[in-house]
Amino acid sequence: MNISINNININYRSEGAGETLVLLHGWGSNIKLFDGIFDLMSGQYNVLAPDMPGFGLSQEPSSPWCVDDYVDFVIDFLKSLNIKKASFLGHSFGGRGIIKLLNRPDLPFEIDKLVLVDSAGIKPEKNFKQKLKLRVYKLSKGVLNLAPVKKLFPDALENLRKKNGSADYNNASPIMRQCLVKVVNEDLTHLLPSIKQPVLLIWGSNDTATPLSDGKLMESLMPEAGLAVIEGVGHYSFIENQAVFNNIMRSYFKIGN
Repeated sequence: MNISINNININYRSEGAGETLVLLHGWGSNIKLFDGIFDLMSGQYNVLAPDMPGFGLSQEPSSPWCVDDYVDFVIDFLKSLNIKKASFLGHSFGGRGIIKLLNRPDLPFEIDKLVLVDSAGIKPEKNFKQKLKLRVYKLSKGVLNLAPVKKLFPDALENLRKKNGSADYNNASPIMRQCLVKVVNEDLTHLLPSIKQPVLLIWGSNDTATPLSDGKLMESLMPEAGLAVIEGVGHYSFIENQAVFNNIMRSYFKIGN
């Protein structure tokens, strides 16, 4: 399905009937990864998932977005579909957006159940080696941006970016690279204590992108959070051990097999 939100063409999927469950995917991902959750939940819920702007089959924004811009998009998307009440599940970057959404006053819809899966939102502390590497990269970038150097070595700056950038950064378009920088540099830890709603946290024990320590910190800072750990899996716990994930979801949402 397609819909235009603020002149951005958005691809989304909607299946099932009943109360609405909104799925928000991670950075660099898309709604295809939610096939298993659609299969599990669409018998009882209207499961709704957009490809976020810049991902999947959705058009990217015309300028670099921060997390709040993506939250604005989610609000406008649900308003356009006349959603008055919804539960939310967010994976990684999707969870980051939900954390900010929950801190917005006067939302135009009621929030029911909440699930954060291997959620982003806590900015990791850099060690000395990482800080030094970042410092060297910034200095090198400054030199390579000088006009005489760029003329002599036109590919040097891009090669530096490829060598030092993450896979998400290197695979992104210029606009989405700027979005990524804005997103990952925002720490949401201070917002967690203000989330009063019950939140289910689901985490892979071997997650290296958003480590289990992040999940434990979120559980300790959110007044009504509970953490379920799936052993032996990583950042995509909902795919890597779908059977255990589904059992956790069935219990939380009180649905049959």
